[in-house]
Amino acid sequence: MMAGLDDSRLFPMEPSARELAAALYQTVKDLPIVSPHGHTDPRWYAENEAFPDPAQLIVTPDHYVFRMLYSQGIPLEKLGVPSVDGRAVETDGRTIWRLFASNYHLFRATPSRMWLDHSFQHVFGLTKRLSAETADKFYDHIADCLQKPEFRPRALFERFGIEVIATTESPLDDLRHHRAVRDGEWSGRVVTAYRPDNVVDPEFEGFVENVAKLGELAGTDTSTWDGYLEAHRVRRAYFKEFGCTSSDHGHPTARTENLDQSEAAALFDKALRGACSPEEADAFRGHMLTEMARMSIEDGLVMQIHPGSFRNHSGGIMAGFGRDKGFDIPSRTDYVRALKPLLDAVGLEPGLSIILFTLDETAYGRELAPLAGVYPSLKLGPAWWFFDSAEGMRRYRELTTETAGFYNTVGFNDDTRAFCSIPARHDVARRVDCAFLATQVRTGRLDEDEAFEVAHDLTYGLVKKAYNL
Repeated sequence: MMAGLDDSRLFPMEPSARELAAALYQTVKDLPIVSPHGHTDPRWYAENEAFPDPAQLIVTPDHYVFRMLYSQGIPLEKLGVPSVDGRAVETDGRTIWRLFASNYHLFRATPSRMWLDHSFQHVFGLTKRLSAETADKFYDHIADCLQKPEFRPRALFERFGIEVIATTESPLDDLRHHRAVRDGEWSGRVVTAYRPDNVVDPEFEGFVENVAKLGELAGTDTSTWDGYLEAHRVRRAYFKEFGCTSSDHGHPTARTENLDQSEAAALFDKALRGACSPEEADAFRGHMLTEMARMSIEDGLVMQIHPGSFRNHSGGIMAGFGRDKGFDIPSRTDYVRALKPLLDAVGLEPGLSIILFTLDETAYGRELAPLAGVYPSLKLGPAWWFFDSAEGMRRYRELTTETAGFYNTVGFNDDTRAFCSIPARHDVARRVDCAFLATQVRTGRLDEDEAFEVAHDLTYGLVKKAYNL
């Protein structure tokens, strides 16, 4: 049975590099967590209520967890994942937990396993391995912890050493929970990020109704192109009132366009009539990335582009359970040609900051690092989603450092819905970066004193600067 995590995990095997990695890690392991992009629920911080039970904290909301279980034939209904079509789902936390525990072996050698073990040990003090035999002991212990004040969301936020965390909201969100945090007595810093996918994608369900609602909230006429653009400006300004420093764009591709305004207006009118072809919808999304970049020059929001996911790949799961249920699949993504219209239009403008992410690792050395290594407006986001792993982070550094260096990257973000995994994910990133730096030193490519400076920058300095936090 597990007797606690290995203190030297993820460090190099070569002794002198291993020793240096450990020394580097000691200088950054306790630095504050800056989490500039994620999907935790702002209601947690606003209301500070106890988490309901271990299953609803750890299993049900985490698509990393339930997608693996589903891949082995365990229905989402049995894991308590809420349905949108009215089908009954399991609601008993202990039943869900026992099913999860009895299949814990499925997570062997995955990032999820390391995050979960870290959470069990460092958040709840459990050092044995979760299994069918230990399921009830784990459940009872965690459930008991969750009733204590020190395990409420705000207390965990402070215990995790979180300096600032950004959630992600649609332009249609009233940000009531952010208002409650901002106007309350708690000092924790929780900000929002502007995610306009549902009002810039003609293929998003409810697009026409969403655009009308956008106009209502902004007080503009979104049946016109000019009114629609103004509505985005108004809502972006509203988000900035709640600490927003970034926008986030999860498009299927990295395609950008720079259409004439008359052509864009005609395409927008077609989108409102539900008459766009798939090609026209993609062109409109691409043009809106350029419009969002123009707005970023005006209002200073950092622009994040998260392309390349074939989202909601299963029509059946989408119909039964809705979006973000583990069926988003990476796809090949072009950046050099796709980003050129936006870069030709505004890519050399002072003050523009665009952070690029990818789910296509082959693009790092061939396209992304060279682009970020020359365009002042471009920075590379960290290894993301399917590559948010020790191996993915190592490959990321190997593929990008020689062309983009360290200072065209932006540190780490955890991009999570699973609250207790936040310190675990940041710990993995810190360990992997320290291992990479130690190897650079021991192979004569970096001076040792520089490695200590870079370790601090990768952990804390770069993310603060990149996201204006």
